[in-house]
Amino acid sequence: MKYAWLILPLLAACATTPKSEAGAAAGGKASADASTLAAYHWRLHEANGRDGKRIDALFARPQQPLQLDLRDGRLGVSNACNRIGSEYRIEKGRLVSGRMAQTLMACADPALAALDGAIGQRLESRPRIDLTPGDAPHLRLTTDSGDTLDFVGVPTAETRYGGAGETVFLEVDAQTQPCSHPLIPDRRCLKVRERHYDANGLAAGAPGEWQLLYQDIEGYAHEAGVRNVLRVKRYAIKNPPADAPSQAYVLDMVVESERAGH
Repeated sequence: MKYAWLILPLLAACATTPKSEAGAAAGGKASADASTLAAYHWRLHEANGRDGKRIDALFARPQQPLQLDLRDGRLGVSNACNRIGSEYRIEKGRLVSGRMAQTLMACADPALAALDGAIGQRLESRPRIDLTPGDAPHLRLTTDSGDTLDFVGVPTAETRYGGAGETVFLEVDAQTQPCSHPLIPDRRCLKVRERHYDANGLAAGAPGEWQLLYQDIEGYAHEAGVRNVLRVKRYAIKNPPADAPSQAYVLDMVVESERAGH
């Protein structure tokens, strides 16, 4: 059986680095400028109502906290039931978004299904936005009803690798293959080949040759027996250690998934 996942084009890659907050005291709040917002994934750390109680509805996925990405005027939400997104702007210290659009996956868990509305409602309410810069920056959204949502910034791949990555498509074979490694006995590697698509998303040209990938793809967990086509970002690693890869692969999205034999 083949599954094709339709994902809204929420976020375009953006090669940005954190902007220094001139005049901001250590630990103090600063204006939320677009370059700093774009340089991080913002993961929900804490959320409380006016009464100080935790907003449990926003933590339906405790191992996968809600994540905001704000790049190129687009706001994206991941780790809810669906992928959610909208245009956004910062206006007079508030996060102003349009009406949230989302994919149409159904989630059997009622708490997870309700998560989309819980975060969407708060983002659409024009919350106040405050940024605390630093090595681990924090972002706070405060609604007029008194809810406070605190996010921790995690550097994006563009920030970590110092530039924009190259978008490539990799077909991953259903089965991993043995690959020799002096320090890892019984190591197995992904078997991959490049795929090519035209502007309309249709397969174009012949696939590349199959080869073993002697490194992980960040964000991708392979399931034995499942063939995938992945859209990934490939980044050059500056001054890699001896015998270490000179490129890094980061998962962007799963384009196609098919269980072998179906």
